[in-house]
This record gives sequence, C-alpha cells and structure tokens, in this order.
Amino acid sequence: MRSPGRPEPSRAAQREFWRLIATGITTVQAAKGMGVSAPVGIRWFRHAGGMAPLSLDEPTGRYLSFAEREEIALLKAQDKGVREIARAIGRDPGTVSRELRRNAATRGGKPVYRAVVAQWKAQQAAKRRKTAKLVHNERLREYVQDRLAGHVRRPDGTIVSGPATPRWKGLNKPHRQDRRWSTAWSPEQIAQRLKVEFPHDESMRISHEAIYQSLFIEGRGALKRELVACLRTGRALREPRARSRNKPQGHVTADVVLSERPAEAEDRAVPGHWEGDLIIGTGRSAIGTLVERSSRSTLLVHLPRMEGWGEKPYVKNGPSLGGYGAAAMNAALTASMAKLPDQLRKTLTWDRGKELSGHALFALETGTRVFFADPHSPWQRPTNENTNGLLRQYFPKGTDLARWSAEDIEAVAHALNNRPRKVLGWKTPAEVFGEQLRSVQQAGVASTD
Repeated sequence: MRSPGRPEPSRAAQREFWRLIATGITTVQAAKGMGVSAPVGIRWFRHAGGMAPLSLDEPTGRYLSFAEREEIALLKAQDKGVREIARAIGRDPGTVSRELRRNAATRGGKPVYRAVVAQWKAQQAAKRRKTAKLVHNERLREYVQDRLAGHVRRPDGTIVSGPATPRWKGLNKPHRQDRRWSTAWSPEQIAQRLKVEFPHDESMRISHEAIYQSLFIEGRGALKRELVACLRTGRALREPRARSRNKPQGHVTADVVLSERPAEAEDRAVPGHWEGDLIIGTGRSAIGTLVERSSRSTLLVHLPRMEGWGEKPYVKNGPSLGGYGAAAMNAALTASMAKLPDQLRKTLTWDRGKELSGHALFALETGTRVFFADPHSPWQRPTNENTNGLLRQYFPKGTDLARWSAEDIEAVAHALNNRPRKVLGWKTPAEVFGEQLRSVQQAGVASTD
C-alpha cells in the first residue's frame, strides 16, 4: 500500500470536525476548534459538499484508536516486547502483533512503526468502497436525472427552452439573474414518486439522501455536480441545518433572544406585551404592525419614505430612504408606543429584521424591553402573524403602501380593533383594551391615595 503523501486526518478528527459543524458554527470556527488552519477546514468542508462523509457515531472498542496506536509507537521505540505492550494498553498480544506487522511504515526499506502512518493504513484498509446505486443502475439514473434536470414542456409536449444562462462555475445560483428552467423535482419528491410509479420493482428505489450525496459529495459519481443548480436553493454546497438557524446577526445578542422574555408574556394573562413586524409593499414601502398579545389590539405604524427617495442616487451603506431603515423605524415606533401608559408597554417581540437594529435606544426611550424570535420561527409571534394576514385584505402584496397617509392606516386599525373575536368571547379588541386602560388608571389612582 503506497502512501499518497501526508496522511488524511484520522476518523476521530473528522468526526469531531463534523460534530462542530453540526452545532451551527462556521467552517473557520470548526477548523479553529480542531486546531487546524482555516484553509484546511474549508477544504474538508468543500470536498465533502457540506455533508459529513462518515458516521458521527463513535466506533466500538473492537478497533484500536489513534491514542492506542500512539502508545504502541512509544513503547515500541523503547524496545518493549509485544506482550508488555499488550498489557500496557489492555489488549490481546495477537492484536498488537498484527498491528505491528500490518500497519508499520516501510518507506525506508525496513518496518518502523509510526502512529500516524498506522492510523492512515488502518483507515484505508477499513474502507468498504461501494458503488453508488445510481452508477450501476442506468434506468434509475435516467429517471432521477430527468425529474431533476429535465426539460420544461408545454401540455402538448413541446420543449420550452427558457432563458439563456451562463455556464455553471461551481458557485451558488446567480443572484438576481436568470436560472436554467428544468423539471426541478426535489430529491424527496423523486424518491417517493418511484414507489408510486414502480410499486413492484425494488430495483427502482433510492432514498432522497442518496440523491443529495450524489449531487454534493465530490467523487461520488453518477450525477454531475452542476445539477445542484436545478435544486430549488441552487446551493453548490449543502448548508447544515443548525447553521441556517444560527446565522450571525449583530443586533441580536444573548440578552434579547426570546428565551429571555418574562414568563408572564407567554400566558397572555398580563396585558402590556406586544408582538411586531412589517408588512412590505413595492418600492421599499412598508407599514409597521403592533399587536397586544392579551387584547389583540392593533397599532399600525406609518412609515413614509424619507426625503430624497427616488431622486438621489443609491449610496452603498448609506442611509435607508425607503421608510423603514433603523433610524426611521425607531422614531416611528417610539412615537406610537409613547402614547400608551407605562404598564401597557412592557415588552415587544419582533422578528430578526435589521429594521429594529437600534432596539437598545428604543428600549431606553420607551421603557419597553425588546426581544427577538428565533430565525424562521413565525409561530413564536402567532398573534402578529394572524393580524398581518387580516391586514392583507386592505394592503395586498405587490401594492405601494407608501401612498396611504397616517390617517388612512389609522382608520384600518380602527376597523380591525372593532371586529368581534371568537378568542375574546366575541368582544372586540377595542373593548378589551379599554378595560385594560381603565384597570391601569384605577390602579394608578389607588396607589396615589
């Protein structure tokens, strides 16, 4: 067995690297955690297509570990015998004898046992290279490839060529540019449809994970790498799920995540806890929405475009003139919340949008603590999401929301707050909110007396 040069990292090291990746940290951070350079970690990640190429389960004690091989190498260098080495590491003498015979380095002409080379030899011998199913099953490969990258056809069967696109360069889908039109079934759709179309043909079976591996992992063969452009995401590398949920956002720190929100906000028994978001229109137009969790009362925040919008040329990293930049959002939110009594503006739960990146100043000016929901978790702001759906009756998607004045959107909020709600026992949000206001005022008078 001829060494190709520097041995690849041990399986233990690879497992640890992919375990770190699975926690959601970046490739550079995982490489640092492993004690290797960033380029090495990036190379491991890219060669594997972003997918762990081996099981992350620890091997059984049947096999020698790298630490045991290091101990064998040290004892062998001290001219210790096989039985003495075996007693020292707690193994059978036959195991140690075979290890020294099979995995010793022979580059200099005579066997010299080195732990690193022995580990590499053991890993090479342990590989059970299996031909991918899509390689030797041509019929299955054609089915998968046609459903993934086949031509788009009209109902009469004629091919629609779609837009002309540049050659794939190994990168993600082009940003704001035409993409190739293809059948574009997902691997899961393909895998499940096979069972429907070939119920009695077991040779026409493949898991969606095997299709993903054929696309992403280098050297797996069968499907060409450029077919990743036919996936909906168009990613050249697979993104670990934990990483997609853990993208760094500078304005969201550990003290303002949803888990830090007071428990009283959860059961809706105590008023004063709000949920907020934006509804977006065309031309960088938006309306802010605030909903009180207990009464379901709605406040709409007017966000007019700033002076110079559409007239001044775009400036990279310059001030946002669309109406919902951080500065404009802070000012508008502060003006809306300041109208409420202190007891009715305790917390505000927002999504991860950058429009509220100035939340610290907002909290200081209004006394309202801001918390951010987890990424891609709209169910953590259910009242607000439901209200936004109701508001789309008045402000449909694809329309310019900046054309409406503050008085117009206030009228819509008034209409919404005077609709009876089943969850409120057919009371209106305005009635429940009025009761809350009176309760707060009475408590204030009692404390003064």
